[in-house]
Amino acid sequence: MIIAKAGCLAAATLGLLAVAGPAFAAIKCNDGNQLIQGNWMATPYCQDKLLAEIANARGFKTTFAAIRNNPNHKKELCRFLYTDIRVQMTCLDAGVPEYFGGGAR
Repeated sequence: MIIAKAGCLAAATLGLLAVAGPAFAAIKCNDGNQLIQGNWMATPYCQDKLLAEIANARGFKTTFAAIRNNPNHKKELCRFLYTDIRVQMTCLDAGVPEYFGGGAR
């Protein structure tokens, strides 16, 4: 009886792993674009990864997790990196610059 239960438990565990396997596939990013069903598309996840890479290359000490978990940290980086064309759309989505046109209203 115990062997039958153990065999059933092992089969159920293997079944769960087979179903959950594709969910653990790594997200592939390239220059802010994500590979989705054979096509490269801009996604917020990969855009944040690109922002982290550019920030580190330009001398800022940050991590991808810090950018993903703290929108204010992302804004702070964007205030300095907005002029880099590779991250302008990401920074616009984050709300930087805060104003357009430069004139007071």
